[in-house]
Amino acid sequence: MSSRMIQVEKGKVRVGILAGGDSSEREVSLRSGNNIMAALNKKGYNLVQLCDTDAEGLRKIFNHEFDIIFNILHGVNGEDGTIQGFLETLNVPYTGSGILSSSVCMNKVVSKKILRESDIPTPEFLHINKYMDIDSGVIESIKQNLGLPCVIKPTSEGSSVGVRIIKDINQLESNLIEIKNQFKDIFVEKFISGPNITVGVIEKFGEIIALPILELVPKNDFYDYEAKYTEGMTEFIIPARLPEEIYFLTTEIAMNVFKIFECSDFARIDFIVERKRLPYVHEINTLPGMTNLSDLPAEAENAGISYEDLVEQILLNGIWRNENSK
Repeated sequence: MSSRMIQVEKGKVRVGILAGGDSSEREVSLRSGNNIMAALNKKGYNLVQLCDTDAEGLRKIFNHEFDIIFNILHGVNGEDGTIQGFLETLNVPYTGSGILSSSVCMNKVVSKKILRESDIPTPEFLHINKYMDIDSGVIESIKQNLGLPCVIKPTSEGSSVGVRIIKDINQLESNLIEIKNQFKDIFVEKFISGPNITVGVIEKFGEIIALPILELVPKNDFYDYEAKYTEGMTEFIIPARLPEEIYFLTTEIAMNVFKIFECSDFARIDFIVERKRLPYVHEINTLPGMTNLSDLPAEAENAGISYEDLVEQILLNGIWRNENSK
């Protein structure tokens, strides 16, 4: 098979769109899945089914009723390598990143350590794992090393679930205890002031392509769950308002991160740019949202790639990649 192209019989490819799941991002995943199914139908793929991670959906996968799974699960058990391991155990091809890439990118502490080892800027942080207590030593370390404001985040959640910005030292301990009780494993990150930007990266039969950079201007204090998935709560600016040299540097970093973490088919790299001079990576999304309000489709549209073409490219690259790995 050519390394630069692939041809499929659209009417014969059985595609299972895996969406929903049991994470905090279930509803977003279902919205993405329904959009993807409509797009594939419009492109002429007639054997497309939406399936969940319930008994019926997993039975269909177990019985090999699909030629490929278009995975658009978000969060725990979908984006963290769990479902990827299940699919690989059954030898079922799927779109998106593999087990290792998925698990490493979902764990923000591990991914931040790899970023630091790779000399890629990421905000300073303090990891508070499930074995640690919130005591005076932790509070003092945050004050001395990170300062205020700071950001509390769950280690393995997406869509800004559980994220809090702390500006008042009197609110720090109570918020740490509350979020740690809910998520068990958390970290505290130095607050970086600057534009929120994101870079979609897609693969096209061996070629890695960075999409136009999107600047996000939320009406809330930060780009939280409400700002991400409520129409009108965020202003989208494409291309991002960055100096030319910082724009190109950010694009290069995004593609480099995609390679370092061995992502597949599509991903989205989120940044905060300090004083429009230094882009800090703060999250790697291996299965970015594909709703009508999601960032990746907006970036693709700005590059002249329709939603339907984007979805088909992800599918075809997944087929091509799986065929070439045999």
